[in-house]
Amino acid sequence: MPAVPEVPDFLGLVVDRVRLAVLGHAAVGRIDPAGLAEALGVEEKRVLKAVATFEAAGLMVDGELVEEALWEIALARPQIESASTRVMEGSWTDEEVRILQTFFSGDRLTQIPERRGKRLVILERLAMEFEPGVRYSEREVNFMLQMYHADYAALRRYLVDEGLVTRADGVYWRTGGRA
Repeated sequence: MPAVPEVPDFLGLVVDRVRLAVLGHAAVGRIDPAGLAEALGVEEKRVLKAVATFEAAGLMVDGELVEEALWEIALARPQIESASTRVMEGSWTDEEVRILQTFFSGDRLTQIPERRGKRLVILERLAMEFEPGVRYSEREVNFMLQMYHADYAALRRYLVDEGLVTRADGVYWRTGGRA
């Protein structure tokens, strides 16, 4: 039996509508190439070619799905790293912990939440990076926020708009958030 394809290769296999239909039909039983071709409105040779492609990839044998091969691919897919312990430091409610775990992977912010309530939790966590009483240049603020997300300018603006950081004459300092 051939080696099971890697996740990106598998995705390349199923991006074609006929191959995807063949795989879907194989999930419920042996493929009937003529019947499936008619149902899809394509020539039978396209269905046969799709079956041959899956058999060559080790996903089908004699027109039947090899479920273990699909499980192998599923288990090999990249896993999202959970939020780091450093990100989770602090006194957070259960709901806030859930929000932090949803939007952080390791030490990186995966996306900036659209909902204000969720975004506030993220911003409070980022504000903790700024020492109270310390003045920061815009360049320093940008550098600190880039460590979390590529759109540091949006994060900086949100921190200021929500009163967690104050800006005057190009200098920033923490004015809100948790201790």
